Amino acid sequence: MKIGHLPFPMPERKYSLKQNWANLTFMHWEVEPDILKQHLPEDLELDLFDGKAYVGTIPFNMEKVRPRNMPSISFISNFPEFNIRTYVTKNGKSGVFFLTLDAQSHITCIYAPFAYGLPYKYAKCSIEINDKGGSVWESKRMKDGIGLKGESIANGPLLKAKKGSLEEFLFERYCLYVSHKGKTCRAYTFHEPWEYREAEVIIEENSLTEFYELGITNVLEPELVHVSKGVKVLTWSIEKTVK
Repeated sequence: MKIGHLPFPMPERKYSLKQNWANLTFMHWEVEPDILKQHLPEDLELDLFDGKAYVGTIPFNMEKVRPRNMPSISFISNFPEFNIRTYVTKNGKSGVFFLTLDAQSHITCIYAPFAYGLPYKYAKCSIEINDKGGSVWESKRMKDGIGLKGESIANGPLLKAKKGSLEEFLFERYCLYVSHKGKTCRAYTFHEPWEYREAEVIIEENSLTEFYELGITNVLEPELVHVSKGVKVLTWSIEKTVK
């Protein structure tokens, strides 16, 4: 695998899972840093771009999720996911931190919190590719009805993030952080550099982002929108001692 684009090396031990992230819509808002810090473990530092903090709401399809050297199983390995994430750093390694991961997968919503500490919540979800270079998406949690509904429309050429750009800051992240059993842990993720297009969205409902009280003036109008066909991903189990 090509590794020249990585900001830090992947673990020498073998990866644990393979998966594809497909048909993604990235929606980002600028958020006051002090508000986002309230959602983070105390030992994680909020990562800023030109002094600004961002939160992203991202609907996409998880495809062919399977353990290393195992085949994917259609009704288990494929499901839609809607996550909300922000950007953090610890000991010089920048990554992402999830406020939530809403997914239509009972197995994932049970296993991932136990094994990774990821805050998965079960929701009825759907994502369908449209004829406008984007996708149509809808999610709704069964317990409280919180959800997201809308459509993305691509309006630009295929791009890769330029060095030092905001897009590089938002996309090129190769680890995630979680709070698991009272400790901050890191899990590494490997993929090729993102290819994406600029886009726009039509959002009918976004109580999902609104629920986290991030001080966003209009949750129906993100400041930045991008779409991507996706990447193939390797993930490692979490490291309980973060160095």
